[in-house]
Amino acid sequence: MINENKYLGTLGAIWGFAGAFALIGYAVWRLTPLALNALEHSLSSLQWTLLIGNVLFMAYSEGYKGFQQAFAPRVAARSLYLSQNPTPTRLLLAPLFVIGYFHATRRRLVTSYLLTVMIIVLIILVHQLDQPWRGIVDAGVVIGLGWGLISMLYFIIKAVTVSHYPFSPEVS
Repeated sequence: MINENKYLGTLGAIWGFAGAFALIGYAVWRLTPLALNALEHSLSSLQWTLLIGNVLFMAYSEGYKGFQQAFAPRVAARSLYLSQNPTPTRLLLAPLFVIGYFHATRRRLVTSYLLTVMIIVLIILVHQLDQPWRGIVDAGVVIGLGWGLISMLYFIIKAVTVSHYPFSPEVS
């Protein structure tokens, strides 16, 4: 039974991390052509300034602060926790578990759901923009999400290779 739980936990952790990674990777894959399309337009000085500023802002705020400092270490911690504490619900819904949509602290749950609603609203609003403005916004998002993917890989490797992973899974 112990070996079976370890095996199931490992599979669940892989499924959870891979699912979360794929979700973000899919967004990068879908947005990259839109971001690149903005460069096919003759951008004004203002548009170039906004493009560069947005890319730098999103690299810092979304990539570094959001992903590298918060989301990626927690996803790795929750994946590690899942590998050691599998349950049928966690295994089935592993990507949602590692992202923090259930069996999380109240603060984590509120943050995860509010952030999701804000992202959906922003997606709807940005979708209304014409090129090159949409591509200018999407370029920053692609950089931030790309940074996030790299951070996720770094932290999952760290989580499975160190004897004590110092980040909290924020589990309730």
